[in-house]
Amino acid sequence: MAVSANLRTLIENVAPLFAGEAEIFSTYWDAPSRSNDSDKLWIQRQARKEVWDTPLGDPRGLFVGPIEDLLADFPSIDEGVPRAGILDRLEVLYEEFSHYCAFADAYDALCAPGEQRISPSMLKEVPDWSENQAIGARRAAIKRDHGAIGERACFFTEGGYCTLFSEGIRLKGRGGADDLIAVACAKVYDDEFEHMRKGILGLDTDGLVDSDWDVLTTLSVELQRLRLPMRNAQFGYPVPASRIAEIFEGKIEPLMFDFDRAAG
Repeated sequence: MAVSANLRTLIENVAPLFAGEAEIFSTYWDAPSRSNDSDKLWIQRQARKEVWDTPLGDPRGLFVGPIEDLLADFPSIDEGVPRAGILDRLEVLYEEFSHYCAFADAYDALCAPGEQRISPSMLKEVPDWSENQAIGARRAAIKRDHGAIGERACFFTEGGYCTLFSEGIRLKGRGGADDLIAVACAKVYDDEFEHMRKGILGLDTDGLVDSDWDVLTTLSVELQRLRLPMRNAQFGYPVPASRIAEIFEGKIEPLMFDFDRAAG
């Protein structure tokens, strides 16, 4: 499919870091330190991200904020607020909540009898980890300092090219916790790929000039570099710091965007 040279340059710069994020997951699956407790920890943290983290740092979270906004807009539907826009927002809300449910189901299945099950209110009390706080703070600063271009960089890097979900799907058939994780990731993957597809391809229709693309590329690389230590910490540091440094140096096969699939 036809895409601009600027979009291809953006993806080429970030593609090695997409691959680095994928390597963290694939390394963790077979790490000797992996256990039921470590699985519950990363799933709990992922479920927390699904509920309370947002690309632009809305403190109300991924569900409360949009619900409050919908309630505020309800009196203006068809009188300034298009009904189609409300429907789109409701569909996204449904999809995002289904993603939380997928990981919550996996977590609960790993719990022992009598152990506390997961819930949004419980997750709000789960301590955020420092690497996740760092990327959240940087996103907020980028949005503040770079406006619309900053927002695009935040959304572009939000899912890390869906690598958690694509790598998790590969666990299917291994049994036990692996199958639970594969099921959860499969439920999320198609939705997230579609969101990513629209977000990436939409950049070519935003009327960006060359200087905008330069800033977008710089910010996207910076944010994706922050994602690697965030993910590595979330999964208990399966990849040593020396390997993370190598990935930052480009010593990895890039994971390129699938333009053929996106065209479909």
